[in-house]
Amino acid sequence: MARILPEEIETYRDHMWRRTPDLRIESAIEAEQLVEDVGFCAALTDARRGGPSLYVAVCGRRDAHLPRNVQKDPEASLAWTLKDDVMQRGRVYYAKLGKGRATFVAPRLIPHFNALWGVPRRKESEMLSSDARAVLKVLRREWEMATGDLRKESGIEERKRFTRALDELQRAMKVIPGEALYKPWFTYIWMISEGRFAKELAVKVKRETALREVARAYLKGAGMTLRGELAKMTGLSRPDAGRGNHALVDEEYAERVGEGVYRLAQIDYTESHP
Repeated sequence: MARILPEEIETYRDHMWRRTPDLRIESAIEAEQLVEDVGFCAALTDARRGGPSLYVAVCGRRDAHLPRNVQKDPEASLAWTLKDDVMQRGRVYYAKLGKGRATFVAPRLIPHFNALWGVPRRKESEMLSSDARAVLKVLRREWEMATGDLRKESGIEERKRFTRALDELQRAMKVIPGEALYKPWFTYIWMISEGRFAKELAVKVKRETALREVARAYLKGAGMTLRGELAKMTGLSRPDAGRGNHALVDEEYAERVGEGVYRLAQIDYTESHP
């Protein structure tokens, strides 16, 4: 039987994840503050996925569901616009990361995400596909480039292959979309991640430390994590997610209240208000 969160935890999440009308996100600055507060969050997922999400925060309610016709929905449109604005401002990291989900990451967590999912330059030849390396080679030479030009210069004319290569590079924290242009047609401007986050990506972090800090960020925003929740939200394996949560218990930041269930050792509900 699935465990149900206590109402006080749901209320805590309402405040931390901006799931109330009075806290809903309406500007890029507010979106960036959400990312800073929770450490990392999804861009355009809804209540069915769980976890902090820009779209849910724009709606300002727990039960936010993306409609079928998102183009005509004002909340979905605002979330999409804010996603583009935050991406272009470049103050927080944005890319398709774990499980290919569009994710925002606060600068302080970039070294930890890189330790878990990044590919060191010395291992690119063995860990990245030939298509991914071809795209990366072009971007390292040109620094930034629109989607169509990048596909042409990399020699990967097949759209699906090219998209797979870009997704692979994003997961490996090598490439990010730096800007979205809509005229004369829609395109992303792609750039090397180090172009914006060289300092953060240069920081070396041990894997165990990274697991702990990613778990800490999620638990701080969630108040309590259910079995498998951290793995689902991040793309970590369940054993890795467990190691991160166990480390928090060891330092008494969290307490284990059941198998795979962890709760903040001390929750100050007054501080859950942004």
